[in-house]
Parts: sequence; C-alpha cells; structure tokens
Amino acid sequence: MTSLYKNIYRIESTRLKDWDYSNEGWYYVTICTKDNQCFFGEISNGKVLLNDIGKIAVTCWIEIPEHFLNVDLDEYVIMPNHIHGIIIINSSVETLDRASLHDRASLHDRASLPNTTLKPLQKGYKIPLLSKIINQYKSTVTRICHNNGFNLFAWQPRFYEHIIRNEKSLYKIRKYLINNAFKWKLDKENPNNIFK
Repeated sequence: MTSLYKNIYRIESTRLKDWDYSNEGWYYVTICTKDNQCFFGEISNGKVLLNDIGKIAVTCWIEIPEHFLNVDLDEYVIMPNHIHGIIIINSSVETLDRASLHDRASLHDRASLPNTTLKPLQKGYKIPLLSKIINQYKSTVTRICHNNGFNLFAWQPRFYEHIIRNEKSLYKIRKYLINNAFKWKLDKENPNNIFK
C-alpha cells in the first residue's frame, strides 16, 4: 500500500501501530539490498557462497549481541541480495556461560540450563527498539564496506519484520531459513527468478 507524502508516493510502514518494538519477543526480519542487487555472493548447488561483502554482512550480524546486552540471535541466512534472521529481545541478560539459542532452548528453558544465570538489566538501561538494532547493523555494514572500497554497496530503506507469536510459527520460519538457498531459483527476491 502506498501513500502520498510531500508529493511523493511511499510505501506504508508494516509496523503495528500499538506494538512496542522494545518489548521482549522474537522477531523475524528481512533486510534487502538496494534494488535487490546481489552484493553478498551467489547460490551454487543449494549453498550460499559469500563474497567479501557477504562475509562482512555475516560477521556484523553475529556480532549484534555484543552491542546490545539483551539481544540474542536464532536462525539466520545471508542470501545474495537479502538477509533473513530471527532476533530475540530479552528483558534480562544472561551472565557466566551464556547459553546459545542454537541449542534450540526457548527463553523459558534457558533459565534452567546449567551455568546460566539470568539477571535483570541494570537500572537505567533502555531496551533498544528493533529498528535501532537493524539501523545500527545496516549502518555498520555500510561503513565497513565503504571503508574497504565497496563504495557501491547500499541497502533498501526500511526492513520487513514479523512478530513470532508461537512455537508453530517459529518452527515454520526456521525451516524456511534453513531451506532458503535450495529455493533460490523461485525466490521473489532473485533477479533471475525463472518465473518472472
């Protein structure tokens, strides 16, 4: 859906008007490159082959929790021209031996894992909005690319998000991410989609 703003048509935000995006929760996000250019690499035999820009994108992605105390990552995939990933915003922070979400433990299960202590965030720490997390990620990738001679690299404005509300939805999204590279020929983001 588009609307007219200052005599320019723009795409309406997909954000829920009454949802606080700093709420604890699981978010499925998609971030696309400008004009769907394949900046990150290519797909061969169902595998993603990342180039140097793709390696920057994945390194910055897995470092997100280092910059936000209460953020964890679950399944993700870097495709040639977009990224899909699950970001978890917690209301508490794990200390000591930090549990990995790749152990497939839920937020509630992680509290019972050995060597893991959940403690409340420090007083005064403001839980970041999902948009702040994504915008910092995008700007970091862009800065590193431009500093390394990849001056043409750019993102599309905004990003797509979906609030994951239950285990069934989480399972479907994880399965989609794991199989995404195998279905690249049919992907709507693929500029060479065989059905376009």
